[in-house]
Amino acid sequence: MQLTINQKDTEKFRMVGDKVLIKPKHPQNQTKSGLYLPPTVEQGEKIQSGYIIKIGPGYPLPSQMDESEVWKKKKDEEVHYLPLQAREGDLAVYLQNAACEIRFDDETYLIVPHSAILMLIRDEGLFE
Repeated sequence: MQLTINQKDTEKFRMVGDKVLIKPKHPQNQTKSGLYLPPTVEQGEKIQSGYIIKIGPGYPLPSQMDESEVWKKKKDEEVHYLPLQAREGDLAVYLQNAACEIRFDDETYLIVPHSAILMLIRDEGLFE
């Protein structure tokens, strides 16, 4: 399934929970020996890689409220999250079958749950 979004600003996007937005890294479509690979070969791969554009807040944690007074509402009750390991700019190696594809400004992006990410490659000096 593919979704097309008619929006002009990715800054307005908010990822939910443990989801990350990934810009897929397209591998070379030519082998070392010079053969050109059809697009179906890339789509058939089980593991893909791409750059993380946006991350969600993480896994929601249960509220730490007094069990004897569950009927009372707390005024400043705020949701707390366990942060994710992924950071914006990381290169993620993920399972292709767990990704949902969206189109935005004629670009393809993937929404991937954090649990489908197998490995992160982080270059600390990339954004300095």
